Amino acid sequence: MSLTIECNQRADSEKPKALRREGKMLGVLYGHNGAESISLKMDTHETEALLRKAAVNKTVVTVKIPDISWNGKAILREVQMHPWKNQVYHVSFFSIADQDELEVTMPLNFTGVAHGVSQDGGVLDTVLTEMQLKCAPDNIPETLDINVESLGIGDALHIGDLVLPKGVTAVGSPEQVVVSVLQPRTIETVEEETETLDLGIDLGGEEEPPAAE
Repeated sequence: MSLTIECNQRADSEKPKALRREGKMLGVLYGHNGAESISLKMDTHETEALLRKAAVNKTVVTVKIPDISWNGKAILREVQMHPWKNQVYHVSFFSIADQDELEVTMPLNFTGVAHGVSQDGGVLDTVLTEMQLKCAPDNIPETLDINVESLGIGDALHIGDLVLPKGVTAVGSPEQVVVSVLQPRTIETVEEETETLDLGIDLGGEEEPPAAE
């Protein structure tokens, strides 16, 4: 999926509130020229349409800035929301034109039903819902599917167990658990937990005075 946004450089004299009233979204591009950054303005409706299809730290966008004659690939780095209006008010891009490798955040998509869940009544415990990956800018996976069908009670998949696309590596310890199947909660377990809670309750009542002799 190819996404494009056209922007213009924002002058220091242009006030953010005035630009927003004119229907402009504010943004910034990092890394297009070494350590330099450039302030941007773009059409709010076009930006919102882009954001409906893009994900932070995952989606590569073609950024066009005609007034400085710059076109290039950038990753959507950050989306800032207004604290109470629930509206996007600033976006950040990071140029990847000169990057051999970058780090992206990918949501995990668990597929299938674990054997320990369907056959033995276990509980699927998703420890991670997203992962950090390293890959080339043109090799970002569309999705990261993890099939859990083979997992039985007590089984787990670790980062080191995952089969990733060629050229993609995971960031994190290979021993980190990604997903596991836990023992089912039995009636006995619930009763034991209830008894434990009951024993720990302090009713706070006053002691009865000793009987008179």
